[in-house]
Amino acid sequence: MSSPISIAVIGGGPAGLMAAEVLAAAGHAVTVFDAKPSVGRKFLLAGKGGLNLTHSEPFEPFLGRFGDRATQIEPLLRAFDGDALRDWAAGLGIETFVGTSGRVFPKDLKAAPLLRAWLHRLRAAGVKFAMRHRWTGWAEEGALRFDTPDGERLVTPRATLLALGGASWPQLGSDGAWVEWLAARGVDIAPLQPANCGFDVDATAAHANGPGWSAHFAGEFAGQPIKPVALETEGFANRAGEFVITATGIEGSLVYAASCQLREQIARHGSATLHLDLLPQLTPERVLAEVKHPRGSRSLSSHLKSRLHLNPLKLGLLHELLTREQMLDAATLAAALKHLPLTLHAPRPVAEAISTAGGVRFEALTGDLMLQALPGVFCAGEMLDWEAPTGGYLLTASFASGRAAAQSTARWLAG
Repeated sequence: MSSPISIAVIGGGPAGLMAAEVLAAAGHAVTVFDAKPSVGRKFLLAGKGGLNLTHSEPFEPFLGRFGDRATQIEPLLRAFDGDALRDWAAGLGIETFVGTSGRVFPKDLKAAPLLRAWLHRLRAAGVKFAMRHRWTGWAEEGALRFDTPDGERLVTPRATLLALGGASWPQLGSDGAWVEWLAARGVDIAPLQPANCGFDVDATAAHANGPGWSAHFAGEFAGQPIKPVALETEGFANRAGEFVITATGIEGSLVYAASCQLREQIARHGSATLHLDLLPQLTPERVLAEVKHPRGSRSLSSHLKSRLHLNPLKLGLLHELLTREQMLDAATLAAALKHLPLTLHAPRPVAEAISTAGGVRFEALTGDLMLQALPGVFCAGEMLDWEAPTGGYLLTASFASGRAAAQSTARWLAG
């Protein structure tokens, strides 16, 4: 049986909830459908270590974080930027502050109070929620199909707004299953790929142990952060920060920032090479002088620890990636300390990634975020073909796209 609903918003993440708020404020009857028992699950996970709501940097560099899709994202952010998002949060009673990195957080760092206040406002505005409703595409007559605990439900809205997320963290609801149903309807979709992700290394240059770290190195250092360190690779300028050694490779904020360039190199060449500066605070000349300093009876490791304050992890990384001959040649060792090559052979699976690249191409949409192949169906959030690094950029664009898609939906309904 098909039940009529004015507007169906499918997906209860930030983009979907923002769309529901805008549409309800415009006087529309809105129902939010979500496969899980409650909404905002990935949003809550993102706030587990402190909710990074947006970033305080000026607009132009902020926009530049969206790379090839900056042109498409620009009008969304000009209409609802980081400052607007902070004002919106303040309207919910959530005070924010700018951290030392320029990232913006709620004063208490938590996501749950913001989500609770938001849901209270949405319900007060008349937004209805249909939980445990997993969208499974369209029925032959065009109704939306949902799997529910009570069996299949068909819904025939006047308009549909999809905010289904990507394919990262599928256990929280975004599993990318929607790709099949939209592609079958003629929607052009870029393949979903991991973004802001870790990578598996290939350390065979010095050790014939096959791809990955040696068992000794992984057992000793997996889970430990390496800092300070700077990273550069093709298309990614030298940048300082930190990352974490994993059992199979590397992950963490500095790696996430370069993940787009690294992923594309692997797609083109089968592998990617990055270079690490293990001593970004020292000049190459200073490093070479310290390496060459007479060490007497001390071991090389003791010498490097004494002269350059190298910790066990950085020493272990050198032994992992350099041959014995390279370690014993002062010029080669000094050069490696400032420009250590590390080869990556694969990104981690998309299910492990923080976010997803790929999705509904903007070329498949009208300028109002409506699917050209499906009039009356609008898209927002991470399911669109864009990506950005962590730091509040992803979340801001999700909010902004949900708002823009909702405004377009209201205009379309008005004729």
